Amino acid sequence: MNPATQARGPEHGHGHTHDRGTETLSAGTCSSCPGDSHDHEGADDDHDHEHGLLPGWPRIALALALATGAEAAHAFGQAGPGLLLAAVSIALAGLGVYRAGLQDLARLRLGISALMTVAVTGAVFIGQWPEAAMVMALYVAAERIEHGAMDQARHAIRSLLDLAPETADVVQADASVRRQPAAEVAPGTVLRIAPGARVPLDGVVTQGTGSVNQAPITGESQPADKTVGDPLYAGSVNQHGELLMRVTAAAGGTLIARIVHAVQRAQASRAPTQRFVDRFAAVYTPIVFTLALTLAVAAPLLLGWPWPHAAYEALALLVIACPCALVISTPVTVVSALTAAARRGVLIKGGSALEGARALGAIALDKTGTLTTGRPALVHWQAIQGACAERAARVARALADRSDHPVSRAIARGLPIEGAATAATAVAAFTALPGHGVQGRIDGDAWALGNTRLARERGLMSERLAVLCAQHEMRGRAVTLLMNETGVQGLFAVADPLREHASEAMAQLKALGIHPVVLSGDNATTVRAIADQVGIADARGGLLPEDKLAALSELRATHGRVAMAGDGINDAPALAAADLGFAMGGAHASAMAMETASIVLMNDDLRRVADTVRLSRRAYRVLWQNIGAALFVKAAFCLLAVAGIATMWMAVAADMGVSLLVIANGLRLRRAGNS
Repeated sequence: MNPATQARGPEHGHGHTHDRGTETLSAGTCSSCPGDSHDHEGADDDHDHEHGLLPGWPRIALALALATGAEAAHAFGQAGPGLLLAAVSIALAGLGVYRAGLQDLARLRLGISALMTVAVTGAVFIGQWPEAAMVMALYVAAERIEHGAMDQARHAIRSLLDLAPETADVVQADASVRRQPAAEVAPGTVLRIAPGARVPLDGVVTQGTGSVNQAPITGESQPADKTVGDPLYAGSVNQHGELLMRVTAAAGGTLIARIVHAVQRAQASRAPTQRFVDRFAAVYTPIVFTLALTLAVAAPLLLGWPWPHAAYEALALLVIACPCALVISTPVTVVSALTAAARRGVLIKGGSALEGARALGAIALDKTGTLTTGRPALVHWQAIQGACAERAARVARALADRSDHPVSRAIARGLPIEGAATAATAVAAFTALPGHGVQGRIDGDAWALGNTRLARERGLMSERLAVLCAQHEMRGRAVTLLMNETGVQGLFAVADPLREHASEAMAQLKALGIHPVVLSGDNATTVRAIADQVGIADARGGLLPEDKLAALSELRATHGRVAMAGDGINDAPALAAADLGFAMGGAHASAMAMETASIVLMNDDLRRVADTVRLSRRAYRVLWQNIGAALFVKAAFCLLAVAGIATMWMAVAADMGVSLLVIANGLRLRRAGNS
């Protein structure tokens, strides 16, 4: 019946044109019956009711009452009143269906409207007008129920747009606040976010601290602490503390809007099972139509059936023939699964990606930004050779402050030196030493802040210091040394912290039978140390981008389907080459991640990879449960029709019943986030 509707107007309660720069949400996820166009372009789809094919519930209830009255009149021999009641019932419930059916027949399309038109018209001509009225009324009633059920699946994504408020509190030049529509706020504008208020647009905190619940966007279970420089996302809730933010994206470009548009595109991407069902249904319906015609003609000649009875059974066969339950079984399941994933902070970009996750045999993970946070931090520092610790820290901080290298930035952030003291430490003749570090003159003395290679080249690496450095490197730390002309004065160990729950995520993947591998361009010692911490046996370091591609091919040969998890920037080639790409950092607006990967982890939680695999496997089971149920009912009623004992209203009830059954089964996946 009818999953494949686009957004409709207020009459049916399905229209939702968002007024903050986003397009009207279209279902875009379901197939029409065989013979129908799959482009879902308005009136060409006989499952599209935007022109009023479905009447409202009052008309449907009246049509059912009149059809029941026609059945009663027929039973008591009141042919005239019964025929009148049946005609009015069909007119109330089925004029829209008749209009679409006649159009389809004129274009030789065998959709549900065409089949219902032929079946009801044929029933009237052979004198079964009460049953014709009941068939049409039951069909339209079930269509309306099914239509509402599908809207439940779409509403969860569509409602994301309602999370962001319609208005924003704009801070004026005189520090006053004026409320204006969020759609009119331009990037660069400063907004005030009061405690308890929702964030209307994406932006960056410019003043204040607070605790923000951004679960609807990233799926994070705990509120995130926000301070100056931290990102804010439209639709999140400021739970504590007043914040000022600078808008970074207009209404149509917020993260929420991009998620909704990505899910819309994903819904239009058919899963392999859905494509199979579409091809099957396109062949199946003409065959059953031919079988019905053969039954009507051959049964009286070969089996001695009366002509009216043969025609009636052929019409019943036509009613049950439309594979709507079969066709609807796949899109409703896919939509529900995509919705469940989005609620958990996982953006799955299409049915193919959803279905492909179930068969993964291996997953390759980048180290920096994937297993680790990608934000190096100073984890240990000490003075060497009896040097003054305070002076070593002051000099190292001054040199590190002048460098943009991530390790230098980590040292500058981590050293316990006040900003005023650092500013007073002037650095003269500052020079970068590519591949080694930096150097400069402080208080007239020459200093350098560099790696162990620089210390060895200058002959400053003692045996004892080499052992100490090796101990840190074995733990996955990058060692930086502070040195002057007399020797090494300080050691600074910087590490990229592991992501929270990384070890748990790897354990979950292994429990699902997926082989995890680390592929990194970092040195092999550091990669091995990180892999050991998270429980990965296969770790490969020092890889160039082409080496990662070769490793993916090797893994595919030994483990089957292989996924790649990376940050979506330097791992873009590997993400594209893998059977499935998981991109980290979607919540940080990585355009490369959103475009390259098949799946985006909005909250950078690696446990969501295992969640996605479990959801994929469950969705696949539900898909085939629905397909099996639909085929079983079709086969059973086809046999009843061929045996001459099927009735039209039973056929409609069975067809609608199995349609609603597969919808209800598919909708269960919306609660699959905790599976």
